[in-house]
Amino acid sequence: MRKHLVQTDCFRHKEELIRVGLQVVSVVTLLILVGIFLFLFINAFDVFSTLSLKEFLLGREWNPIAYGQPLWGILGLLKGTFMVTFGGLLLALPIGLSTALYLSFVASRKVREIIKPVIELIASIPSVVLGLLGIVFLSPFIAQIFGLPSGLNALSASIVVAIMILPTIISISEDVLSSLPSTFMEASLALGATKWQTIKMVLFPAARSGILAAIMLALGRAVGETMAVLMVAGNARAFPSSFFDPVRPMTATIAIEIKEVVQGSFHYHALFAIGLVLFLLTFLINLIGDLIISKQVKKYRW
Repeated sequence: MRKHLVQTDCFRHKEELIRVGLQVVSVVTLLILVGIFLFLFINAFDVFSTLSLKEFLLGREWNPIAYGQPLWGILGLLKGTFMVTFGGLLLALPIGLSTALYLSFVASRKVREIIKPVIELIASIPSVVLGLLGIVFLSPFIAQIFGLPSGLNALSASIVVAIMILPTIISISEDVLSSLPSTFMEASLALGATKWQTIKMVLFPAARSGILAAIMLALGRAVGETMAVLMVAGNARAFPSSFFDPVRPMTATIAIEIKEVVQGSFHYHALFAIGLVLFLLTFLINLIGDLIISKQVKKYRW
C-alpha cells in the first residue's frame, strides 16, 4: 500500500512537471510571436507615419527606384500574392481531397502503404528544386500551350505552389478520414445508403473540421512560399490582369530587394512594412480558419 502511494505521488510530480513544461513552451511561443510582430512594426513605423494606409495598400505601382517620385503602392504585390496562393489552392484542393478519399476508402492496404509515403516524400523536395523544374520544364510548356512569349507567370507559379501544398492536404485529410470510427460507415450502409452516399453525407461532414485544418495549413504554406515563386512567377512590377501575366508576390519582393537596399533607408523600412502586411495576412487566415474549425467542431459535437 505504501509503495503504491509512493508511485502515485511520483506520477503526480511527473504530471505536474509536464504541465509546467507545456505552459512554459506555450508562453515562450507567444512571446516569440509578439516579438516578431513588434520587430516588424517598429521597423515599418516610419513608412506608416509618412504614407497613408490608402496610398500604401491601394497604390497600384511599386517602384522605389523611380526617378524623382518613388512609388510605394503594394496593391499589385497583394494581387500577385492572392493570385498565386488561391490559384495554387484551387488546383490542389480537388486533387488532394480526391486522393485522400481514394486512399481512405477505396485503395487496398498495400496500395495505400505504397502511395502515401510517395506523396509525403514530395514535401521533402526543396522548393528551389521545384522552382528549377518549373523554369526548365513547366514554363516552356505553358508558353507553348497558350502561345505566350514567356511561361514565367502567375499560372506557372500557381501550379508549382499546388504541387508544394498537395502533400499537406492529402496527408492530413487522409489521416482525419481514416481515424473516423468504423461504426459511421457500418451504420450508414446498414440503413441502405451506398458507399458513395455514405462518404458524401456521413464521413465527409464528420471529418470537415480536420479537412479545413489541412486546407488552412496548406494556405499558410502557399502564402509564405518564396523561392519557387520567385523563380517562376516572372517578377514583373506591373499590375497583373490575368494568370498569364508575370507577377511579383510580396515574399518575392522582399527576397529580391532586401539585399540591395541601404539599411535604415525608407526603402528598407518599406520592405519591413510589406513583411508586416504579410504577417498580419497570415495571422488573419489562421484566425479565420480556427474560427471555422471551432464552429464545425461545435456543430458536430455529440
